[in-house]
Amino acid sequence: MSTKYFTGRGDDGTTGILSNKRVRKDDALIEAIGNLDELNSVVGVALGQIKDETVRSRLMDIQNTLFVLGANLASTNEKKMHKAQIKDEAKAGLEAGIGELSKKIPELKQFVLPGGTSGSSQLHQARAVARRCERSAVAASKHYKVDAEVIAYLNRLSSYLFVAALYLNHMNGTAERHPTY
Repeated sequence: MSTKYFTGRGDDGTTGILSNKRVRKDDALIEAIGNLDELNSVVGVALGQIKDETVRSRLMDIQNTLFVLGANLASTNEKKMHKAQIKDEAKAGLEAGIGELSKKIPELKQFVLPGGTSGSSQLHQARAVARRCERSAVAASKHYKVDAEVIAYLNRLSSYLFVAALYLNHMNGTAERHPTY
């Protein structure tokens, strides 16, 4: 029986990138791309929990941009290949979203424990995964030419996800919990 859902070429511990090169699956670049894939999935789960259209719309944009970031990384170091370009407005959109939502929530004066509504909890998880994505992109940049916009976008994204989580809890009347020392 033939199928188009697997090739078997990765059975040797390698995977292909956009240049048709094969690299080991434990390569720093593949780690960064895999983390982006995980983040995109976590954002997708959050979308299933969130009804607020302002946040939903931004999350759908984020999912597309995360796919573009992965394609951008997969074409790293390929001079002849057209890189997937991160739109200039992507990071600016996150910054605008942070500004818009932060006007609607109380000023934060202490650390927050992740949690609250199911949507907010999912966004806290997405924020943590976004931070891992950022770290792995920085690690990949030791061996590959990583577009600085990938790292900058991920840095801003974790901030947006945090503020959106606070916003969803606030709009739902769910109090934030804080650590005690």
